[in-house]
Amino acid sequence: MKVTIENKKGLNKDLKILIDKETMNSYMDEKYEEIKGTVNLKGFRPGKVPKEVLKRQFGKAVFGEVLDKVLKDTSTKALEENKIKPAGQPKLDLKTYGEDKELEYVLSVTELPKVDVKSLENIKFDQYTVKIDDSETDKRIKEIAKNQPNFKDTKPETKAKEGDLVALDYKATVDGKEFKGNEGKNTQLTLGKDLFLKGFDKQLIGAKKDDEKIVEAILPENFPEKDLVNKKAKFNCKILNVKQPEEVKIDDSFAKNLGAKDLKDLKILISKQINDEYKNSLDQLSKNQILKEIEKIKVEEVPENLIQEEVKILSQGMSEDEVKKNKKTFEEKAKTRIKTGLILNEFGEKNQIKVSEVEIQNEVQKQLRMMPGQEKMVMDFYQKNPSAVASLRGTVYEEKILKLIKEKGKANKKEISKSEAEKILKEAHEQNHDHDHEKKDTKKKSEVKTVKEKKPSTKTAKTKPPAKKIKKVSKK
Repeated sequence: MKVTIENKKGLNKDLKILIDKETMNSYMDEKYEEIKGTVNLKGFRPGKVPKEVLKRQFGKAVFGEVLDKVLKDTSTKALEENKIKPAGQPKLDLKTYGEDKELEYVLSVTELPKVDVKSLENIKFDQYTVKIDDSETDKRIKEIAKNQPNFKDTKPETKAKEGDLVALDYKATVDGKEFKGNEGKNTQLTLGKDLFLKGFDKQLIGAKKDDEKIVEAILPENFPEKDLVNKKAKFNCKILNVKQPEEVKIDDSFAKNLGAKDLKDLKILISKQINDEYKNSLDQLSKNQILKEIEKIKVEEVPENLIQEEVKILSQGMSEDEVKKNKKTFEEKAKTRIKTGLILNEFGEKNQIKVSEVEIQNEVQKQLRMMPGQEKMVMDFYQKNPSAVASLRGTVYEEKILKLIKEKGKANKKEISKSEAEKILKEAHEQNHDHDHEKKDTKKKSEVKTVKEKKPSTKTAKTKPPAKKIKKVSKK
C-alpha cells in the first residue's frame, strides 16, 4: 500500500491510496479459497470447483466483497499510520478499480486539530466546603420535631382548635343518598392541614368529644365514583376524641426513632445532610469554573463540518427564519462546545480514561432510584434506545475527566458558612437566569438547556476514529 498526502488546506487533506494489482489478486485468491469449500456446483465434488469456474459464477459478487474489505482495512490503516484523527466521516473517491487491476482511491478527510492539554494540570478553581454551625443543626432538628408532634388527651369539654388532632366516625350522603365508600371509622385529622377535603377541617373547629356535627364538602375531581365528582356531600360526624399537640422532647429516644444511635449521632447525621444539600450545587460551580477556564485554551482551528453538525442540533425544530436570524449565535456556541469537547477528549485519551459497563449500570441504577415507581419504564427506555445508553456513557466519561482535572488542578479551597453558601448559589442562579432570559428570543429548548448546564458534550467533538465506514461519493 502506498499513501500520498495531497491538497493540504488547514485541517483538510486528501490521502491518495494505491494498492498494487498483485495485492488485490491475493485478496481475491484468498476469498475464492474461502468460498470453494462452501460452494456446491453440479459436476464438481465439494471443495474441488476450479477457480475459473468460481470466477465465472461469482466473480462480480466476490470482487464487491473484496473491494469493501480492502477499502475498510486500508483506509483505517492509512489514517492510523499517518496519525490522523478524522473529524466526522471521511469521503472516498474511487479512481481505478476492477478485477485484475490495481486499486487507487482518494480519501478526503478533515482532521481534528492538535490540542495541548498540559495547562489542564495547573487549572485553577474554587473548591468549597460548608461549615455547619451547631445552631444550624439544632434548628433543623427542631423543625423535624415540630413536624412530628405527639398528641395528648384533653378534657371532654375541650373544644378543638387549629393544630389539634380530632378523631371521628362519619357517614356521608349526596342528595340524601348513601354511596360506595361513604363511611369512615376513627378517622384522624390534624385541623388546619386540610388533607381530607377542602374546607372540611374548619367546620370541626370548636367541636368537642361526643359532639355530633354536620359537615358539608365538595367531592373532588379524583373521587372514585365519577358521577359524584364536584357534588356537595353531607357528612354526619361523631367526634370520638380531641387531642392537643405537645412539644416533642429532643433526646436519645427521639433520635433513635429517627434511626440514629443517640442524639449525638443524630446531630452528626443532620450536619452531614445539610452539608450534602449544598455540596452538589457548589461542586457544579467548581465544574463550571473549570469549563470556563478550558474555553480560554487556544485551539488553532475548529473543523467547519463539526460546527455545522452542532448548529443543526442547536437549531433542531426551529423555523428556517429563526435559524438564519440566530445563525451567528449558534455557530459561536457550537464552536465553543466542540472546542471544549476536543480538549476534554484529548485529556481523557492521554490519561487512558475508560468507561466500564459496570459504571454504566451504576448510572442507570442511580436514575432508577430517582424515579421510584417508574423503574420498569426507565429500564425499557435504555434497553430500547442504544443512543440513550451512548449519551449516558458520554456523561459518565465527561464526569470522570472533570474529576481527574480537579485532582490534578490547583484548588483554591474555601471553607464557608451556610449563609455564605446560600449567597454564592443565589448569585450564580441569578447570573444563569439573566443569561437564560437573553436567549429566550431563540425559543429553542435545547439552547436554553445548554446555557443552564454550561457544559459541552464530549461526544460532540468526535475524537474517536470513524467506525470503519467510508462514504463513497463517486465511482469513475
